[in-house]
Amino acid sequence: MAFDSPDVQNYARGLEGVIAAISAISAIDGQEGKLVYRGIDIESLAEHSTFEETTYLLMFGDLPTRDELANFTMDLKEKRDVPHEIIDILEKLPHDAHPMDILKTAISALGTFDPDKDSDTRGSRIRKAIRIIAQVPTIVAYTHRISEGLEIIPPSKKFSHAKNFLYMVSGEEPNERDAKIFDIALILHADHGLNASTFSSLVTISTLSDIYSAITSAVGTLKGPLHGGANERVLDMLAEIGTPDNVENYIKEAVEKKKKIMGFGHRVYRAYDPRARILRKYAEMLATERNERSCCEMANRIEAVMKELFEEKGIFPNVDFYSGVVYRWFGIPKRLFTPVFAIGRVSGWVSHVLEYLQANRIFRPRAIYNGPIDVEYIPIEERS
Repeated sequence: MAFDSPDVQNYARGLEGVIAAISAISAIDGQEGKLVYRGIDIESLAEHSTFEETTYLLMFGDLPTRDELANFTMDLKEKRDVPHEIIDILEKLPHDAHPMDILKTAISALGTFDPDKDSDTRGSRIRKAIRIIAQVPTIVAYTHRISEGLEIIPPSKKFSHAKNFLYMVSGEEPNERDAKIFDIALILHADHGLNASTFSSLVTISTLSDIYSAITSAVGTLKGPLHGGANERVLDMLAEIGTPDNVENYIKEAVEKKKKIMGFGHRVYRAYDPRARILRKYAEMLATERNERSCCEMANRIEAVMKELFEEKGIFPNVDFYSGVVYRWFGIPKRLFTPVFAIGRVSGWVSHVLEYLQANRIFRPRAIYNGPIDVEYIPIEERS
């Protein structure tokens, strides 16, 4: 009996190097450390754009006109509220559950309340996508307030996407500079090619499931410590190191034990992650202004030791290394770091889903079978 099995030489562990989609949304030059959204360099977007404008660019392919941006921004603001049934769900879930577990549950439930849930036109897909982008920050902020025993703060239509989230978490209106830095962080997280969470959303949508299921898949994937969860682990590592003077011994001992240094290395980049370079600048700025440089000094020393050990291997800081350092200055608790990643990345997820559906084909990779053949069934009474 011959079983259909691909040649083992075609096997790519983790699908590394396998081309699984064609996309015009973002591109990465891993050798040079470059990232572009729809052809526009990430540094330019971080300096000149806003999260709302960048989201429009990712979804529709071009920068919006002034009127298009105003209408899109207002649409996002109008859709920030979540059904009261979702709030009930958030209140009934265990308050010590990880916010990513709560987020994936809430997004899945949101799909049952969407007014377009029974429609699958291009227009209805876009409306659903906008609702998801608008409501994810609300869910994350509500989750935090409920877990802390605090009264939830409804979203404000006065504030930008970034500023509104910071307001809903803290209850205080952030200053414009902090809101802008957080806005930049969301832009940097908005998309990054066919990463694991984006790929999982495409696998789900390729079955012609609904967009809420696709984004639920993406959130579940992002939760993993090898993906979005890494930024939490960076602060754990810094806390474990304690002081800048302990860095060198800690890192060299960890390397000897083959322990992963969180926030370093990337499957694509063999140069400095451009997102990390941008966030490092703001981490330094905020630390200096607040006269609390210990965290940044540790980060700088870790980077110097890692450069000494691994620069030739192309292991540099990635976006997770400095994102958590920046978030802590805004009073965002560590357990919200990955959900904040999702607040930014959901724009990329929905953009890829909308794009893939325009030329959909269900994903069906093959596996190499390496188990036994022609094994006889033994009746239960004859088994020892």
